[in-house]
Amino acid sequence: MATMDNRQLAYFVAVAEELSFTRAARRLFTVQSTVSAAITALETELGTKLFDRSTRRVALSPDGALFLPEAKSALEAFERARAVVQQTSTGLRGSLRFGTLSSIGSLDLPAVLGAFHRKHPLVDIHVTVSVAGSTGLAADVRQGRLDAALVGLPSADLTGLRALPLENRPFVALLPSRHPMAAKRAVTLADLMGERFIDTPRGFGNRVVTDRAYDDLGSPRRVVVEVADMRVIPRYVHSGLGVAIVPETDSPPVEDIAVRPLSPGLDWPLSFVTAAARPPSRAVRTLEDILAAARSTPR
Repeated sequence: MATMDNRQLAYFVAVAEELSFTRAARRLFTVQSTVSAAITALETELGTKLFDRSTRRVALSPDGALFLPEAKSALEAFERARAVVQQTSTGLRGSLRFGTLSSIGSLDLPAVLGAFHRKHPLVDIHVTVSVAGSTGLAADVRQGRLDAALVGLPSADLTGLRALPLENRPFVALLPSRHPMAAKRAVTLADLMGERFIDTPRGFGNRVVTDRAYDDLGSPRRVVVEVADMRVIPRYVHSGLGVAIVPETDSPPVEDIAVRPLSPGLDWPLSFVTAAARPPSRAVRTLEDILAAARSTPR
């Protein structure tokens, strides 16, 4: 008689979280038919339907909703047991699902992950981003869809997460060179009230920080251009579509763009986060140690 295995549980949890067989298959690097077959076999063994399916939507059945936390607990227990065994192995093994940002300050993440891979080639690394920016990455870590992530969120937004602060970068204002405020040595948030802004989408960490600062002033901003990559924001400012407030970078200056510090200052934090409710795997702890060492090394 067939018995359920961890792969079936992993498929079930993925479908339950994504509410889509297609997205679950993509997340698990397999095909939809494999996921469907595993779920059908699991339902047969349990003698109940775990999902209500239609041509338009997938939803957890009442039994599926009851089964979900138990399936997650079983998978987490298996991962903890495997980690204990791996402690005595000669080489680091396992998987590392890691989320990152499109712009991450001075941290050379490809170099860090490349060095990690060369030293621990048996760890299966998968790196991804979130269309919802840091907010989406933090949610993915809390829900167990990611093992760890780099996020740019204030500490108040890190509930349920363990955070290793890596750096704080000051925000600067980007202004067309002919802008009236470009002649000032520094600008304030109040100086730019009522301006048209270029920024990243809602949910991105830098956008969260800046939106809240203006909300605290009682003057919500008008963002007219939203782009996911902060590196292209200066080009939109150069085109005269608006001004921007972004974390300071080491990129070369853009012609006809004035870069001015904010007074008082506003900082963008970068942190390495894991779920507070689950002990990190050995692979995650090893990467955290590498990042902590990189943070403490003088540049």
